[in-house]
Amino acid sequence: MASRPHWSRVVLKLSGEALAEPSGFGLDNGVLSQVAEEVHEAREEIGADIAIVVGGGNFWRGIKGADQGMDPAQADFMGMLATVMNGLALQDALERAGQHSRVMTAVEMPKVAEPYIRRRAERHLEKGRVVILVGGTGNPFFTTDTAAALRAAEIGADAILKGTHSGVDGVYTADPKQDRTATRYDRITHMDVITKGLKVMDATAITFCMDKNLPIVVFDLLARGNVKSILRGEPVGTLVG
Repeated sequence: MASRPHWSRVVLKLSGEALAEPSGFGLDNGVLSQVAEEVHEAREEIGADIAIVVGGGNFWRGIKGADQGMDPAQADFMGMLATVMNGLALQDALERAGQHSRVMTAVEMPKVAEPYIRRRAERHLEKGRVVILVGGTGNPFFTTDTAAALRAAEIGADAILKGTHSGVDGVYTADPKQDRTATRYDRITHMDVITKGLKVMDATAITFCMDKNLPIVVFDLLARGNVKSILRGEPVGTLVG
């Protein structure tokens, strides 16, 4: 291994939209391959344990169903199933890149993926496998941001890496696509994210990370080499903590 990791275990949080085609729906094989290669290279060259929590917004968003009159819990369960599809696609891309991986789901479906069991997830990580965590928390009304924070605490991760997909490379004072005067924070506290209403993760996830003293790195997922740079401790994006 070429270098020693700055963080020995991380949770990489991906939105479903990050894996989508330009239309925002479905799956983009090019993006899947790039993410898989980045993760595999980071795992091989730096040696950090990497778990991935993936959303499902490229197939279904529970809040959309609820807004259309659907039972909110039912809509959220549909969203959990969408994350499983993304997790399976990501596993396929990782295996094609040469990276052993396991999909673990909070919503049990034994013919598709392993059930999420904390100790088993830790054993997979210790054996050099990338663990893809799907199904959210297994409960409605909680986002995959909250799932990422919860799983990071459970498996003893040192940080959460929140990959963005819209060309925004960190946390800004305002939406840089709408406000040209917006400036990027190099570092900001969890409390400032909450009080300033900055869109990093949902409020439940940010508060949980603050309570657990879990740093979050917000970065451009699709800029090549970013994952490795972060794991080496290089300044990339915005550090929340």
